[in-house]
Amino acid sequence: MSKHHHKKSKYNRRQFLGTATCAAIGSTTFFSTLFNLQAMNAASMQQKPFWESPREDYRALVCIMLGGGNDSFNMITPYSRNHYNEYARTRSNMALQRSSLLKMDTRNYNEKELGFHPALTRTKALYDQGKVAVVSNVGTLVQPTSKSDYFGTNRLPFGLYSHADQDQQWQTSVPQTNSPTGWAGRLADMVQAANSNQNISMNISLSGKNIFQLGDTAAEYSILPTGTGSIGIYGYGANNTFDQVRTSAVKSLMEKQYQDIFKKTYAETITASQNTHQLFSSAVGGSTLSTPFSANELSQRMQMVARTINVRQQLGVSRQTFFIRFDGFDNHDELINNHNTLMSSLDAAMGEFQAALAEMGLENEVTTFTISDFARTLTSNGNGTDHAWGGNMLVMGGKVNGKDVYGSYPSLALDSELEVGGGVLIPTLSTDEYFAELALWYGIPKSDLPILFPNIGNFYNTMSSMAPIGFMDLT
Repeated sequence: MSKHHHKKSKYNRRQFLGTATCAAIGSTTFFSTLFNLQAMNAASMQQKPFWESPREDYRALVCIMLGGGNDSFNMITPYSRNHYNEYARTRSNMALQRSSLLKMDTRNYNEKELGFHPALTRTKALYDQGKVAVVSNVGTLVQPTSKSDYFGTNRLPFGLYSHADQDQQWQTSVPQTNSPTGWAGRLADMVQAANSNQNISMNISLSGKNIFQLGDTAAEYSILPTGTGSIGIYGYGANNTFDQVRTSAVKSLMEKQYQDIFKKTYAETITASQNTHQLFSSAVGGSTLSTPFSANELSQRMQMVARTINVRQQLGVSRQTFFIRFDGFDNHDELINNHNTLMSSLDAAMGEFQAALAEMGLENEVTTFTISDFARTLTSNGNGTDHAWGGNMLVMGGKVNGKDVYGSYPSLALDSELEVGGGVLIPTLSTDEYFAELALWYGIPKSDLPILFPNIGNFYNTMSSMAPIGFMDLT
């Protein structure tokens, strides 16, 4: 892969579209369509990234954002008697009953016995099959941080414990500042040319705009979990008289040869976006799978991801990322009941999605992983928990080195070497290490990891023959 960056003009199409106003364009119909169709991305794809050629193999990353801060030390919980007792003392009324936990067997991890949340029955079954791994105590870090560092002069993530800041930093993996791009967006800038169809973004969002998939030239293509997914110009091509008039007017506007560069660029962008919508809708409209999905919100979104993957060849894509935001985890109150419901939905969606991938014969080509703003405090606030830091993540796929725990599951005792007060734990693995391993599986060479993760050198030697963590089969 070449590292050559093409020199950009002062005003490229995407910059224009980001700054132009409705008044400058002069069409409210087009203005609303811009946001419905994510038309900025259609313009940005005109700039060729530096991935060298289309690929025939297929790989996709599916990111599930557990929005609000997942109480991940109840998602993955100590099981051995002495470690469970330590957990129960610290968590008090937020502790799960030991008898309800789903005990985990591990291939290599032997620091302590752990258990899944009782609602994660399908996830546990996939873990036992070697298709799910746990990555423990991950968080936003600028550099490795000890307890003395935390209370000293070490550089800490910007806006630590803030939803807005930590939500963004998990998506950008640049915790020292407000980065304008996300790591999947930077990934798309590098590899979009691997797809033979350059008119559809490799980044598909089931949750609207997000910084995770926003790059220098790339952005997300937003779809819905219902129907054919894609959103076109309202009423365009419909049969009633009013919509026929609307369609004729819009066609006339799009096909007109404008001398004004702003109007010309906008019309070309809307045309490309509508064409993309029609291509996407036609392909996904014919995509059917026999795997049943539950009615919960996350399952429905994962079903649309599966339907989209199923028509990858019709869409002309060999590299994709998907982003789904699953909210509800900010449980300062009613944690036990709310978290049980959320874990049940997550469990159903992950199990159903992996079954759909098996139906398509693509278990090895798709990797699903969770992220979250932060974990919750180990201590109870009365009926819930508050904002913390390091937490546990799940990774699922046929190329996951599953049935194991990666990193070091921390002591949950108060005043431990990682606990900095109020049940907050310093992470021992960085988001950089976590995401770098996923990027390597995706096909990014180690030498290019610093492009995606500016801080990776603080945690991992890119000249090393070892993987950053080890939870992916990189062969």
